[in-house]
Amino acid sequence: MSLTYRYQFENYDSPFWAFAIHDGHQVDAHLMPYINISDEERLREEDPYTAILAELPCSRFVSGTSRFQLDLNRKREDAIYLTPEQSWGMRVWRTDLPNELKDQLYAAYDSIYEEISQAIQHTIDHYGYFIVYDIHSYNMRRGGAETSLNNAADPQINIGTQHNHKKWRTLTDQVLEALQTGKDGQVYNVRENVKFKGGFLSAYLNDKFGDKGCIFSIEFRKDFMDEWTGEVYPQKLQEYKQLLLHSIGTLENYFAYER
Repeated sequence: MSLTYRYQFENYDSPFWAFAIHDGHQVDAHLMPYINISDEERLREEDPYTAILAELPCSRFVSGTSRFQLDLNRKREDAIYLTPEQSWGMRVWRTDLPNELKDQLYAAYDSIYEEISQAIQHTIDHYGYFIVYDIHSYNMRRGGAETSLNNAADPQINIGTQHNHKKWRTLTDQVLEALQTGKDGQVYNVRENVKFKGGFLSAYLNDKFGDKGCIFSIEFRKDFMDEWTGEVYPQKLQEYKQLLLHSIGTLENYFAYER
């Protein structure tokens, strides 16, 4: 049997990238007999609608496959959730996956990372630099639908920058400022490295290319949906998308004068 991992690169004439690596919900049919958790449980820990947020005037990488099949934001050895400790206490698989299937998944991981590396290198070769918006969302009510919101601990937007080279500090401050106030003057609770600091994708790309660009791991609190029912709130989703669109101008202005 041959497993499928669904993903898509979209090239745009830009040095900037938008990634939505946790948007997908698809699990290969050959793996479904092994799955121990429900569609609803999977959806709750995935990042639905982040592909819509990533519809920006830049190149894109979007995953259509669930992180529960293969998580591209983890180290290779953690990319398949083999123990509950890797997956919020949930036992993802009914039984141990056959080695043949695990080998295929790890091979897909290696291949996709090679393609990502080539894409970023091509961007550097063409423009001399790159920026990645690594777009995610996070649950604020994992304890239950009625869990109280904690604005101090759960910012509307968390920017993970832990792995970035210190040369990008000025740009980071400008991006934070751009996301804190939208075009209409609305102020957003934007914090840096409070909820998440950036995953393996950020660490990998920064280690390989960090002197040529950086990764902003942007985590939106799931204000734009009901994380327990999956219902989306289109107006809020578009509001966040417009905020990202507004921030692209900050990137353009920065690189017009500095490298």
